[in-house]
Amino acid sequence: MKKLVLIDGNNVVYRAFFALPLLSNNQGMYTNAIYGFTTMLMKIIAEEKPTHLLVAFDAGKTTFRHETFKDYKGGRQKTPPELSQQFPFVYQLLDAMGIRHYELENYEADDIVGTLSKRARQEGYAVRIVTGDKDYLQLVGEHVNVSLIKKGITDTVDYDIDQVRERYGIEPEGVIDLKGLMGDASDNIPGVPGIGEKTAVKLLGQFKTVEGVYARIDEVSGKKLKENLENNQKQALMSKKIATIDRDSPIAVTVEDCIFENKATPELTDLLHELGFQSLLDKLAGAHSTNQEGQSAADVKVTPVDGFNREQLTSPGALIVGMLDENYHYGKITGFAVSNETGTYFIQTEKGLRDQNFKEWLSDSSREKVVLSSKQAEVALKWQGIQLNGVSFDTRLASYLIDPSEAGMDLALLAGKRGISGLETDEAFYGKGAKRQVPEGDAQAQHLGTKADALLKLEPRLLEELKENKQEQLLFDLEMPLARVLSKMEFTGVKTSRETLREMGEELDRTLSVIEQDIYQMAGVTFNINSPKQLGEILFEKLQLPTIKKTKTGYSTAADVLEKLKGRHEIIDRILDFRQLGKLKSTYVEGLLKVIHPGTGKIHTCYNQALTQTGRLSSTDPNLQNIPIRLEEGRKIRKAFLPSEPGWQIFSADYSQIELRVLAHIADDVKLQQAFIDGMDIHTKTAMDVFGVAKEEVTPLMRRHAKAVNFGIIYGISDYGLSQNIGITRKDAARFIETYLRSYPGVKQYMEQIVKKARKDGFVTTLLNRRRYLPDINSRNFNTRSFAERTAMNTPIQGSAADVIKLAMIQMDRRLKEEQLKSRMLLQVHDELIFEVPEDELGIMEQIVPEVMGNAIHLKVPLSVECAYGSTWYDAK
Repeated sequence: MKKLVLIDGNNVVYRAFFALPLLSNNQGMYTNAIYGFTTMLMKIIAEEKPTHLLVAFDAGKTTFRHETFKDYKGGRQKTPPELSQQFPFVYQLLDAMGIRHYELENYEADDIVGTLSKRARQEGYAVRIVTGDKDYLQLVGEHVNVSLIKKGITDTVDYDIDQVRERYGIEPEGVIDLKGLMGDASDNIPGVPGIGEKTAVKLLGQFKTVEGVYARIDEVSGKKLKENLENNQKQALMSKKIATIDRDSPIAVTVEDCIFENKATPELTDLLHELGFQSLLDKLAGAHSTNQEGQSAADVKVTPVDGFNREQLTSPGALIVGMLDENYHYGKITGFAVSNETGTYFIQTEKGLRDQNFKEWLSDSSREKVVLSSKQAEVALKWQGIQLNGVSFDTRLASYLIDPSEAGMDLALLAGKRGISGLETDEAFYGKGAKRQVPEGDAQAQHLGTKADALLKLEPRLLEELKENKQEQLLFDLEMPLARVLSKMEFTGVKTSRETLREMGEELDRTLSVIEQDIYQMAGVTFNINSPKQLGEILFEKLQLPTIKKTKTGYSTAADVLEKLKGRHEIIDRILDFRQLGKLKSTYVEGLLKVIHPGTGKIHTCYNQALTQTGRLSSTDPNLQNIPIRLEEGRKIRKAFLPSEPGWQIFSADYSQIELRVLAHIADDVKLQQAFIDGMDIHTKTAMDVFGVAKEEVTPLMRRHAKAVNFGIIYGISDYGLSQNIGITRKDAARFIETYLRSYPGVKQYMEQIVKKARKDGFVTTLLNRRRYLPDINSRNFNTRSFAERTAMNTPIQGSAADVIKLAMIQMDRRLKEEQLKSRMLLQVHDELIFEVPEDELGIMEQIVPEVMGNAIHLKVPLSVECAYGSTWYDAK
């Protein structure tokens, strides 16, 4: 029998939103409702295996029921904006899954479901309805069941006719009479005052329907009950009418329109990746129906070998370096796989590291190799004393350039999108977290071998996509050479003083102790400052500060709440200090101590080259780009970073205002360009233009405001955002931005044109043709569309600045070799490069570093580089 599943979309999405914490993806977009709904949907599909599927939505706030009762659903709270912005993605998700969704003006989702369930039953379908609304129980009948969501998003109770009778003591169609008598507070259906479920069921047991009750009203026992019924007859009949689902609504969708093939699509993979739903992506790996050539990884024959013959290592070949631990720095290799025209081979780690033919092939630059991640493979092999050469194609970097939303995507998913099915994700194969391990037996040979085979098949397909996007140069001349530079930096590491960090920890402990006593004295009592509950009671009950926000568990003491309370009591500043320094100690002092390599005494951070949407590098294990430097205590953390050789110095080179210079170039604003060409302080210049004053009349406050606008413009700041940043009214902020854009017409024109271009193309590009796709640029949802517009303005600037420093790193690495210098590049942090330099090379480094960085790319304005050196990173300022 064919099966139709009908889902009450609004109800399930709302339940998901309130059942899950307010999750967001790496772009800051809220995703909890989408995630909960998707999880529920996948569970339903897996369990019910429907041949037909439809998700029904309400079309608007007004329905035909409001003609009968204008206060129907009155009193409901406005939908939170955090939920509203998720609905467009729910629709996108359904489209990507091939699931029909439908809404009808003046009708509700339950009318759509009621009408379709009736038609489907007449056509011989089995029907399953999924909702959290008990009203739907009136639709239960032969082969029509309701799964009622009881709790959260996955706990359901199934109702057929017998179960409705058992639970309510009435027939399913009697649910409308039940509502007529007892009403429904959630829908603002009044019913008869004083009648609850128990009384209503008793009356219906005796009289069957609401009409039956009034036809035999004299038989009702109980004077008060009878009185209530008599006084509210019209209301009871009206309540029954509006609780009745219309099973003959004028829908334009048929049962056959709801056919469901359960085929995952590349669009679905892209969307789930964009939303950050990695666990759901893993479930879909290998399930794509876009199989271009009918290829399946399961068909690959993998040959385990104890050693390689030279004939088995032909070129080009694909190389997979298996790794269990995501932190690949210490060379925890689980095995090797090679695939080429002669076959696909697997060799165990120890045998591979001893095999001379294999080691020669790895280090031979004339023998081309396709790899998944060249940096990862190169660093892992460096720890084993082997230099990887001859990498001709990096699959991870290629897919990332084609679409940054594929950042970090497992090879199984990348392959599935391009017609190579049947691969298993690493997480599915090895396990997750503490349970991650290499399975026993020969399973890993097949897993790594199929990955190597997939790399060979992917290369021409990815190369074709790169050519279409005009991005080959970006891969071969920028990202792949940069991967080699980064692998060298990661392996080299930076010397870190345990003693300095311990001393800082002790100093922070002393400071925290003083702040703690200050807080107790101000509060007049000792309490757990880290307990939001206890802190809330002190602030809002004992000290009587105004309540800003409440949570389910009490008062909110989040950072944004405390910021709004600043100035109302001296305790607030001390609490903020306490939190900031506490985080500094735990995250940076104690955190850095944990990641110093016991053998080298260095920190070997991992640079994420294919992660951010803008192309900027980020770092993990540890994140050295996030050390707070606004606080002096934070800046002092840099004292722990030292040269690894005696008599050497830490040398720092920092681009000055690179993003504003890129803006001047891209926007082609003559006035902005001239300010940089003349070497003016750009914030002073902006203050002069915006406030209409001479240079000597610019006050520090004017300059601060101008600086906020300069950097805010880059990020598409709104009048509200600027007003919050610099503490002025929204009206003044709007006037400020308007004056700025009038002063720099090129910038205004750029902002307008780039958004127009993004709407037309669906993406924006950097100076070097790096792309960022903006699927929401034409969204009907204001918040979603506005975020995409700001991203369109910002990405070409921030992404181009990222490209510039990457070019500088490649050119700097080359120059160090040409000059035969001992100096080493250690770190890249935002717009800053850090080197360790022998004292006798300081003079030449002061000359060549600004020269190389300043000429990394040709812009219409000069690139300014500030250099300094000292005995620690802190001193190099």
